[in-house]
Amino acid sequence: MTAPPDPGDVDLVRMRSQRRARLTAAMEEQGLAALLLFGTSPVQYATGAQVPTADASHGQYLRTAALVLGGRDATGQPHLPHLFTPFPDAAPPELPPDHVHPPFHPELAGGPEDVVRRLGSLLDDLGLGWPDRLAVDDLSGRLFARLPELLPDVALADAGPVLSAAKIVKTADELRCIHRAQHLNEQAMVDVQHALRPGLRQTELSGLFLRRVFELGATGNSVDPIWQPMAPSTTGGPWTTHGDVAFPLVTTDRILSEGDVVWVDTGILWNGYASDFGRTWLVSDHPRPTHHQFTQFRRWKDVVDAVLAEVRPGATGGDLTRAATAADAAARDGRQPWLSHFYLIHGVGTDSAEMPLIGTDLGPDFDESIVLSPGMVLVLEPVIWEDGHAGYRSEEIVAVTDTGYVQLSDHPYDPYG
Repeated sequence: MTAPPDPGDVDLVRMRSQRRARLTAAMEEQGLAALLLFGTSPVQYATGAQVPTADASHGQYLRTAALVLGGRDATGQPHLPHLFTPFPDAAPPELPPDHVHPPFHPELAGGPEDVVRRLGSLLDDLGLGWPDRLAVDDLSGRLFARLPELLPDVALADAGPVLSAAKIVKTADELRCIHRAQHLNEQAMVDVQHALRPGLRQTELSGLFLRRVFELGATGNSVDPIWQPMAPSTTGGPWTTHGDVAFPLVTTDRILSEGDVVWVDTGILWNGYASDFGRTWLVSDHPRPTHHQFTQFRRWKDVVDAVLAEVRPGATGGDLTRAATAADAAARDGRQPWLSHFYLIHGVGTDSAEMPLIGTDLGPDFDESIVLSPGMVLVLEPVIWEDGHAGYRSEEIVAVTDTGYVQLSDHPYDPYG
């Protein structure tokens, strides 16, 4: 594997400043004066605050929120975001104390009223008042029901488009963070794959992976590790509502057996940025793919190579889906070589899957609307599936450059090649 960027090369203060600039520029372009954010990833992106990972029950009652204002303050400087958090020590150093506030509790009785009262008081103190439009992202059920009643003169908008516009192109520091996260993930997977053998439980692999990745310096886990033995055919179950391949499934204490074809998927965080690891492994003391399995891998690799040949500034998502389909057309009668309920490509950043999304059920017109530009990160995950023979799935990560792309993932395909 190639050496990852030195952590010292990442300037976190500069990165946070550039992210705020991108976010406020996107707000101005879309005519938004304010964002109210409750989603963990958007809050981290907008403020730089660290939000400890928690299960869903704790996450509902230990909410971290952010108010992001466009325009400039009384001194002529861009507004710094206001952070509402139960973890004030996790606020970035550039946020002054008067921008770090106690948390909201929107799910408790009177919670929505408290949110509106406190935000209204803050906006009044700033001499702003409520904007005509307020973009929101991840409202709790109680907030979703009450905000329109409590703010009848404020039009609520979806914060998704402005967040996507800001996040889709990464800065140099963000790319270094993603590369570092991916390298740590891949290092840990080397040790896990060496330990893979018949008789191990899926949960044992999770324990090995999580211990190793935190030893190496990960700062969080973003995907519960997946080690899914694939049934040769969808007719053998598990059955899905969409009738397609069942992936991913929750890891259990299932014991892995000789000859299992295992689809692997993991993701960890480094300084708030996610990795995304995908490979297909064979469970055996001496793993060796059959001729049929190796042919599936070669088809997958041909699809990836065909897509990468099209990656450059100005190419569209449609260019990439057409290249992928053409590369495997003879074997699949023109059908797409990826799971229909997933995608051919997704982005990665502060979320494990974010824009650009290419090859989704949003359709060809949406794919054509995505135009590649330097700084975009693409996670390629085509799938070769032959009912009756299981299949092959892996993931590769690249960043678009001025002339093409640079690889951010660098893990071998053992035992396939």
